[in-house]
Order: sequence, then C-alpha cells, then structure tokens
Amino acid sequence: MHPFTSLRSQFTTSDMDYERPNVETIKCVVVGDNAVGKTRLICARACNATLTQYQLLATHVPTVWAIDQYRVCQEVLERSRDVVDDVSVSLRLWDTFGDHHKDRRFAYGRSDVVVLCFSTANPNSLFHVKTMWYPEIKHFCPRAPVILVGCQLDLRYADLEAVNRARRPLARPIKSNEILAPEKGREVAKELGVPYYETSVVAQFGVKDVFDNAIRAALISRRHLQFWKSHLRNVQRPLLQAPFLPPKPPPPLITVPAPPSTPDEHPGRLLEDPLCADVVLVLQEHQRIFAHKVYLATASSKFYDLFLADVRAEGEAGQQPAGREPPTRAASFDACESGEEAGRVGLRACISDGTLIGGDSDADQDAGHSGRLPSSWGRAFVGIQREMVDDPITHMTRPMTMVCMDPSVLAGPFRVVLRYLYTGQLDEHERDLMHIAHIAELLEVFDLRMMVANILNNEAFMNQEITKAFHVRRTNRVKECLAKGTFSDVVFKLDDGTVQAHKPLLISSCDWMAAMFGGPFVESCTKEVLFPNTTRSSMQAVLEYLYTGRFCSRPDLDAMELIVLANRLCLPHLVALTELYTVTVLKETASTGTDIDGDVLLYLEMAQFHCAYQLTDWCLHHICTNYNNVCRKFPRDMRAMSAENLDYFEKHRWPPVWYLKEDDHYQRARKEREKEDYLYQRRQSKRKWVLWNLPSPTNPSSSSASSSSSSAII
Repeated sequence: MHPFTSLRSQFTTSDMDYERPNVETIKCVVVGDNAVGKTRLICARACNATLTQYQLLATHVPTVWAIDQYRVCQEVLERSRDVVDDVSVSLRLWDTFGDHHKDRRFAYGRSDVVVLCFSTANPNSLFHVKTMWYPEIKHFCPRAPVILVGCQLDLRYADLEAVNRARRPLARPIKSNEILAPEKGREVAKELGVPYYETSVVAQFGVKDVFDNAIRAALISRRHLQFWKSHLRNVQRPLLQAPFLPPKPPPPLITVPAPPSTPDEHPGRLLEDPLCADVVLVLQEHQRIFAHKVYLATASSKFYDLFLADVRAEGEAGQQPAGREPPTRAASFDACESGEEAGRVGLRACISDGTLIGGDSDADQDAGHSGRLPSSWGRAFVGIQREMVDDPITHMTRPMTMVCMDPSVLAGPFRVVLRYLYTGQLDEHERDLMHIAHIAELLEVFDLRMMVANILNNEAFMNQEITKAFHVRRTNRVKECLAKGTFSDVVFKLDDGTVQAHKPLLISSCDWMAAMFGGPFVESCTKEVLFPNTTRSSMQAVLEYLYTGRFCSRPDLDAMELIVLANRLCLPHLVALTELYTVTVLKETASTGTDIDGDVLLYLEMAQFHCAYQLTDWCLHHICTNYNNVCRKFPRDMRAMSAENLDYFEKHRWPPVWYLKEDDHYQRARKEREKEDYLYQRRQSKRKWVLWNLPSPTNPSSSSASSSSSSAII
C-alpha cells in the first residue's frame, strides 16, 4: 500500500482539539506548480515519509492534505510540535493545488508563512515564481513572510536516463540542460527579497532547514505585531543553509563475463578433428585413432608413464656413443613383436603376450632379453615406436608416436574411453559398458570404472562429483607439464627468453592459436614460433589461462602488457580478468596509504588505447572523484589529456563545480552574517549601557553622584 494512501486510513479518530496555550501555532501554506514536490516535502516533514527515488518517480501523487488533518491524526499532530530558538511551536502545514486557475484564497487565509516551491529540474516552475506565484501571495496575504524552496535537488546529480525510464510513460522527460544551478534560484530569491533553501526528499536534505527557518520567519513577523511576548525575543532571523554535497558516485564494477564455451566442448571437437595430433593409437582391427599426448598423459597415469619413458628413450638414443649408427626410422610392429631392433634403436621391445619391456633401466632391458616380465607395465600396450605419418588434417608427413593397443581393446568402447580422457564425461546411455570398464582397468583409469559402476547401479548422479575431481586433477597435471615443459611440441621465442607450450591445449582454448597452427601458415609446421614484443611473464600468464581457464597472478606480471597480449590473441574473457586483477591491485595499494594517482593516469591512457573499457571507466571514476588532488599533483599531465577526457572530467568531477561555487558563496555569506551579528550585538550592548547611565527624573542626586564618581575614575 502506498504510504500516502495509508495516511488517509489513519484519519478516523475523533475530532479533538489538541491546542495548548503556551505553544505558538503557525500556519504554513505550501504553494507552487504541479509536480514540483510540494506534497512530498510536506509528508517528509509531517509524517516522516521516506521513499526511494523509484517510488517518487514512478507515479505522481496528487494533493492529499486536508485542512483538518492536524485535528484528526494523532501521529501528524505529534510531529507538528517542535522547539525553535527556545520557543515551542506547532507547525500546521497546508497543501495546495498547483493549477494556476484554482482558487486558493481559503488556504491563504490567516497564514503565518508561505513556502513557495519550484523544481530544480523544471525552469518553467522557477519562471512562474516571479510571474504568477509571488504576486498571488502578496495579493492574498501581503504581510506573510515568504520562503523560496528549490525542490528535487537530487535530480541535479542523478542519472537522468534511469530517472526518465522510471517516470510515468506520459511524463515529460528531463533533459540535462534543464537542470537549474543553485545560483539561479538564489538570484530570484534576492530579487524578491526572500530567503532561499534547497531540499531533496530522496537524500533527506534540507527538509528541517526549510520548515525551521519558515518558523523563524513567522515568529519574527509575529514579534513585530505582538511585542509584549518576551519569549519571542531570542528568535533568530532565518539562518543560512550550507550547500548540499552530493554523495560520491560509486566506482564502476568490473564484470567478468562467462567464458565463451564450456571447457569440455573444445577438447571433444579436437578428438573428432585431430589437429596437431602427435599420437597414433593402433588397434588390432588395424584401425588408427589420432590423439594428443598431452591430453592422454594428463588424464591417465598409464599413458603418462608410457610417453615419459618414450621421451627418455628417445633422448638416450640421440646421445648414443660414437660408432653406433643413429636410427633413421623406428622398427615396424613386426620387428617390435620379435624384439630384434628394439635394443638397437633404443625403443622398448615387446614380447608375445603384449607386455612392454621397459627401456628405462638396465634391469628392465635384461628382463626383456631374458623373457621375464617387468613389473612396471601391464597389458594395455603391445608396442610403441615413431614413424613418419601423414597428418589427417594438413596431409603433411611428420613424425608421430605409434602405440599398439592390447588385442582385447575394441574400437567403439575405446573411443568412449578416449572421450572421457579428453572431456572427463561419460554418457550414461552408452552401450558396451562392460568393455568400457575393461579398457579403463587396462589403462588404470579407476574413475571411469567407478562411473560405469554407478551407471550400472542406477547412481549416475554421483558421476558429477567424479567429473569435477577429474578436472581438478587434470588442471594440476597440465600446470605441471607447463612448468616442466613435458610433452611440449612448440617453443615461443620471446623478447626475454623462450617458453615451451603444447599445441593441442592452445588450439582447444584459443581460436587465434587454432588458426595459426591449423592454417596454411609457417607456424603450423615449425617447432619454434617467434612472438615479438612479448615477455615471458605475460606469455606464461596467457598459457596458464588457456590451459586451466583461470587467471593466475604472478609477482613479475605487467597487467597492461598482459591486456595487450590478450587483445592480440582475441581473448576478451582474459582481458576482463586482467582488468579485475589490475583494479584489485590498485585498491590494495591505495588501502596501504600509497598514492596511486600517477599510476591511474598511466593506466588510463594505455587502457583507452588498447580498448580495455572497464579499466578505462574505473580510471576515469578515480580521477573524477579525486580531481582536485590529481590536478594539484599532476597539472601538466592533466592539461595534456585529450579533449574528450577533459570534457568528461569537467562533467563528472566530484565535488561538482556548482557545489564549489555554492560553498564559496556560503562561506562569504556566513562571514558577512557573523560580522552583522557582531555589529548588532555591539549596538545593543551600547544602547543598554546608555540607558543604564541615564539620570533618573525622580532622584536628581543619583545624577550628581554618578557624575562625581565618573570624574573620580577619570
């Protein structure tokens, strides 16, 4: 229920007279144009109605105050009582219609003071103050003092676009050039010879000032007519109103949008479209499945050990002693099955039951030659070698690692297992769950075997937690591969060094990288890629983001350089994360008492140049809210700003220009008022001294005595 509507329901008490003999009753009439805020101002004083800006602007509440409300509503009557300058008063507020053609003579009758309102967002209402309202007031109550009030002060600093959206559809929109400065209302008040005040019901500013000073004006006028009332002797003339300092605008929030796609979409597509594949998984059905080492190794410890041992064996083969012929091509699977070439080329051989013979240690090699099975390998793999294979995407011949799988591994279930190793997900409607569990057991992927058991037990909902744990584990392994450079297939040459990376992870996370490595570019077939104007810290941060999907701060990270690199790689999500990181660091630095104004000025220019819009807005807000300090410390830098920035600063600076002018005028007026009060007190004290020293006509001796005493003192 609307607060003004609920007020009407309260006016049901008996008609009683609450007048008290020692209280000065003051009738205050509020007049002004329609929709300037008269009723809102009255209700804010009479019933302490506090509303939000949306409630004030959504609908227009017409005049609701009747002439007898102070006799029928106990709450309103209690709030009407006040003490001003040691005088107990009862303020009776009268609301009026704003239509010019209405007859308001009954409201003006026996009024003690008139509050004349206009809207600071409506120049016509201020124009009508001089042309219509003030002449009408002087016609019906020529002796009543007038108080000029500028209402709706909050519209001077509010977001007018939001205000216009919240107003009624048929309401006239408020334009920024229609907002009246405080000096406009003060000039009209000076021309009419009346006090001037400003109010805002939303900010709860000026409501008490207006009516307390209206009471003072009414009591001073009454003191001239009823001079025998000694308790009105100390009533002051209307006081000056300090200017309203608008609240500091809140800083813009740095919002980080959601990533462009889920983490599982790109790896799944990469499995179907094996760009930059470096592993060929050969099944007994003579089917070849292209895959990627880094995805298999980070999802399965079995593949990790296999590929790591292969890398070590290849390194040992490259460092063989002089006189031994280096292998030009690895042995075929037939030779691998017989074990003839394995010792010579440095690759692990395999025996008849499909168990790999380890090539990492002398004991494993001896076990292989003697026919004993090494304990470190199971039955998942039959053999491993390197061959020159035609890339299925680019159709270019390049070396790949060939892995022969166990004969019991079927193609269909194995593809499901590979999809799990890439994405961490298993469809509960998959067939051949037992074969999938068998392959998972061979590869020692125990989480997948547990997911199959959950599906068979109708507990597939538990697989979500397993998938989450899979991604956490993979993230840690991927970060380890990035730090150590394990299984890397590309090297970025930067300004201050090199960084090893993995093409499959880059392709699945960055379209720019996918275009570079998968298109007809030189980088798609080279091991080293030149990246000028980039440092290792920025590239490491980008790689960690692409690998893990998270922003990882580094102590040597340059935020603006990272923003430049993220924009270069078309990564808007990383740009937003970097902007949030930059603002967080600046806030933490400022909280320690360190001056950040110089850093913000530098960030502003670079953020605008590199399209970091959120960081730009935050820097603009910081400079605007600290405008005076920034101008004092960096005058040359501020003058060198672009015209657009200077216009923005002038429009959004805090405190605003109109407040600084009003504060300056208030300080000068206050000094003049203090000087006038001081001179008035001196005249009053001098007058009392003269009256005290006048000779008494009934006692002439007192005059001679006082004169003799005066001469004696002289």
